[in-house]
Amino acid sequence: MSEPSARGEQLDLPPVRRRDRTAPPIGLNLTSMIDVVFLLLVYFLVATDFKQSEEIYRLDLPERREGMAIDPFELDDEPLRILVRNTGAASEDYRLDIEGARGTVRDFESLYEFLAARRIDGMGGGLFADDHPVLVVPSSGTSWSFAVGAFNAAVRAGYVNITFEESAS
Repeated sequence: MSEPSARGEQLDLPPVRRRDRTAPPIGLNLTSMIDVVFLLLVYFLVATDFKQSEEIYRLDLPERREGMAIDPFELDDEPLRILVRNTGAASEDYRLDIEGARGTVRDFESLYEFLAARRIDGMGGGLFADDHPVLVVPSSGTSWSFAVGAFNAAVRAGYVNITFEESAS
C-alpha cells in the first residue's frame, strides 16, 4: 500500500460519531433510606417495654374459721341504721343508737370510732365496705343538727353511701 502523500490524498477514516451527552436522571437512592427506617424500627422494638403496667388490685378475703362453711361472695346487704333521737331541750340532749346488737355509741366521736373500726381496711379486718349503705334515721322531733352530726361522723369514717331515712314513728 502506498502511503498517502501530503499533497492531496485523503485518508479513509470512519466518520467521527458524536456522543449525545444527556444529563443523568435525577433521583433518590431509596435503598439507604429504607435501611435507616428498618434500623430505627428494630431499635424501637428492642427499646420498648411491652409489659402491662403494674396495678394494685384490692383483694379482700374472709378469715378462715375451722368447721364453718363460709361463702366468700356472700355480703351483708342489710344497711347500717343509725337512729338519732332528741332526749331534752338542751343542745347536748340527744341519743344515738345503732339498730341491731352491733354496739353502743354515746356521741358523734364514738359513732365515728365505731364506724371507722368496722370499715374494711384491706388487711382482712372490718365488716363493711366503703360503699355499704348507711342510713341516718332521725326521729320526728330531732334537731336537724343532730342528724347532720351523725351524717358527718359517717363521712369522716370513710363511707360513701350515706342517706337519710324518714322515721316510721
